[in-house]
Amino acid sequence: MTPRNRPTRSKRVGLALTVTIGLAAAACSSDDATPPATDGATTTDAPTTEAPTETDPSAPVDTTADTTPDTTVEGEPPATDASDEPSPSDVTEDRAFYILPPGNYGGLPTNDESFDQLALYDGLTPLRGDVTDADIEEFFLPADFTPIGETFEEPTGRAGTTIVYDEFGVPHITGETREDLAFGAGWVSARDRGLLIELGRGPARAAVADIPGIDAFSLVTSGQTFTPSEATEQLVTDQIQLILDTYPEEGEEIVADAQAYADGATAYNEANGVDAAPFTVNDVIATTAFIGSIFGAGGGGEASNADFLAQLELALGEEQGRAVWEDLLPTDDPEAPTTLEERFEYPALTGGEVTGSVAIDAGSIISLDPREPAEGAAPTVEAAVPDGVLYPAAGGPPTRTASNWLLTSPDASANDTTLAVMGPQLGYYYPEIVQQIHLTGPGIEAQGAAVPGLAMYLLIGRTQDYAWSLTSANQDVRDIYAEVLCEPDGSEPTRTSSHYEFDGECVPFELFDAGTLGDVPITFPTSVHGPVVGTATSDGVPIALTSKRSTFGRDGLNLAALKDMTEGDADTTESFFESANRFGFTFNWGYANREGIGYFASGYLPVRAEGLDRRLPTLGTGEYEWQGFLEQDEHPHADGHPSGRLLNWNNQSAPGFMHGDNNLYGSVNRVENFDQWPDRVELSGVVGVMNRAATEDVDSTLWPVISGVLAEGTAPSELSATAVELIDAWIADDAPILDADDDGEYDVAGPLLFDTIFGPIADAVREPVLGDLVASGVELEGIGSSSIIDKDLRTLLGEPVEGEFAVSYCGAGDVDACSAALWTAIDEALAVVAAERGDDPSTWLGEGSRTTFVPGLVPNDFRTTNRPTFQQVIEWAPEQ
Repeated sequence: MTPRNRPTRSKRVGLALTVTIGLAAAACSSDDATPPATDGATTTDAPTTEAPTETDPSAPVDTTADTTPDTTVEGEPPATDASDEPSPSDVTEDRAFYILPPGNYGGLPTNDESFDQLALYDGLTPLRGDVTDADIEEFFLPADFTPIGETFEEPTGRAGTTIVYDEFGVPHITGETREDLAFGAGWVSARDRGLLIELGRGPARAAVADIPGIDAFSLVTSGQTFTPSEATEQLVTDQIQLILDTYPEEGEEIVADAQAYADGATAYNEANGVDAAPFTVNDVIATTAFIGSIFGAGGGGEASNADFLAQLELALGEEQGRAVWEDLLPTDDPEAPTTLEERFEYPALTGGEVTGSVAIDAGSIISLDPREPAEGAAPTVEAAVPDGVLYPAAGGPPTRTASNWLLTSPDASANDTTLAVMGPQLGYYYPEIVQQIHLTGPGIEAQGAAVPGLAMYLLIGRTQDYAWSLTSANQDVRDIYAEVLCEPDGSEPTRTSSHYEFDGECVPFELFDAGTLGDVPITFPTSVHGPVVGTATSDGVPIALTSKRSTFGRDGLNLAALKDMTEGDADTTESFFESANRFGFTFNWGYANREGIGYFASGYLPVRAEGLDRRLPTLGTGEYEWQGFLEQDEHPHADGHPSGRLLNWNNQSAPGFMHGDNNLYGSVNRVENFDQWPDRVELSGVVGVMNRAATEDVDSTLWPVISGVLAEGTAPSELSATAVELIDAWIADDAPILDADDDGEYDVAGPLLFDTIFGPIADAVREPVLGDLVASGVELEGIGSSSIIDKDLRTLLGEPVEGEFAVSYCGAGDVDACSAALWTAIDEALAVVAAERGDDPSTWLGEGSRTTFVPGLVPNDFRTTNRPTFQQVIEWAPEQ
């Protein structure tokens, strides 16, 4: 890429665009087409096949084994000889950068700061792994506590608060007191994200109430209004006292900070004639719940898992059906890449004979629609609803995963420095759902990304001595209970029965009035465990399915963790563990300071009773209630790593540690794309590893084993033989999915060819065992096609396999039959494309995928990249 094509940080190349469309019309006319690959982005012609929706465990983070060309031994520090021993570091100053597309201003009409980071974000993409220090300085903004370029001061009328905006619209807030600082943060949130805050206030309450079947986040992105009831608002208010009771000293400070923040937001609106209700402490707490419901949830898929088991047993027989279910829903695949090598026990089976897990009859689930339920029942109600807002309640809440972080300790870096490239994939929205901010006050010097609505603390960022970030972990904080329905008079229960058995009594469901969605009342029955999400039958007996979330009613407690991080209290790895453990939502926390790197898997994780399989619903009659919660040391955590690197891409935390029942891990994960590490790496090298992976097909690591099976047969046509040769060459070049010259087409034929054949290959592998089931419309649960292909084909080829499947899939265990099936699938798929594009597959250049901003308020787009939305790049200089 020539320098003249590179965008710069100059405001002269800003992509500012004035949008004249009205807010209400714009919000309501858009929909939330959210592909799992980008957590909320709308993309066109996505090139990948199985898309990065399957959460992919990070290699024991020694990704050198089998996937990298260096000579690092798994579990040991990078090897060096005497000539390689580094001299004392010449690095004496910290380096810190960050980026947030589209830009830091998120209002309508747009202004110069709405899109001025988009060209920078997009500019890194075509460099792939060829990144230099100059590129980092060009395509990221400095995060060094200093305003960039020209500045102006924003008057607030508060003597102790100073707000300075820099050239990129990043606010630098200084407060003489804590309250002054929080006030300023509230002011800039209302100024820069007022649109988002107003759209989110109602839906945030929907998240607090845990309304079954309603995706609170999609309410925002589709412009839907939710008006909470008094009962829902009381759920929020109650959390203020819980904060005070749980953190006696800090609680007062948290509430005071939240109040000052709310005052700042209200003051901005009043000073600028914005017609909005005063912002409150309740709004801060509700926003905390909102973020947790999007990125910090996990579990709740047990009913779907049970239905899948029943469907398998019905189609394949009890023995083979159960064997396939165990293959596809493994509890601890020994080949699943993990962030840590050390084993942490949190198994699927809780001990003893499984007596408290409930089977569900195939096809019997009816999910609750909370807009019009009958009391005590869960009927399916047909009604118009915006795309993406309603999800099958009994299937568990939607998950979003595409975040990553790459951490390198001083002993693995070229300059004896700690290196970190990290950020969450929050999706691509306008307004973006986080904002850049710099906070300076008594005991506080922090810069990074904050959530509008609680921006008196940072969600991700840095202090003067350490930095932190997070990825969604989808740990198991939610369980589905099977409530045995009953009638008080002893008569036969039905799906609409309004009572259930608990502790030996027939007790009534309670009806919860949550509020109104638009003008539709939202009510739903609840049990002692939580909201009813549907009904089903078990051995013909009707049951209600309810959802219990460990963090319900505790959302505001998470503010304590963010407070610690922002104030600089997590200045050692041990104190970081303590702070992260205060976060009840489920995240993988990455940490870097001058001395090294750390990791902690957070979540308010229940200890379940004996006699359960966590993948299945729990009998709700009272014998199998939670027994407490994991202690801090029982969570996966580490101070450093034997390889000198900690990597995470929403992957499995550690061997032995099962995440959510709807978040199971197989042998293939996209973290394996974080490869090609030098023995000792510089900051630009870590950025390069991340950026190469961001433009690499996530399923490309499967090609060697697919190719090995193809080699057992013969190509049925010249077309398929040529296409496979082209894919071989593309894979050898790290499988780029890239339109480097931005001409609208991918640079080579590889992306279109691989996309054309991968789905048919997956079908061919599954066909002998699962073909009829898939054809009947049953959705496969568990690890996904990539891991099925990988383990099954390696077993066929006689390669070493740990944790072999119990069932042979492709070719029913015959490698020649499998090879023939794959070649036939490839040839037939290619023939369809050849009829349109001609017989020379080298000319088949697919349309370059581009990402747009949800919910469609602005028309801007950019080249699709599998990269975090907000990202920070840090090098910590050694202590001098």
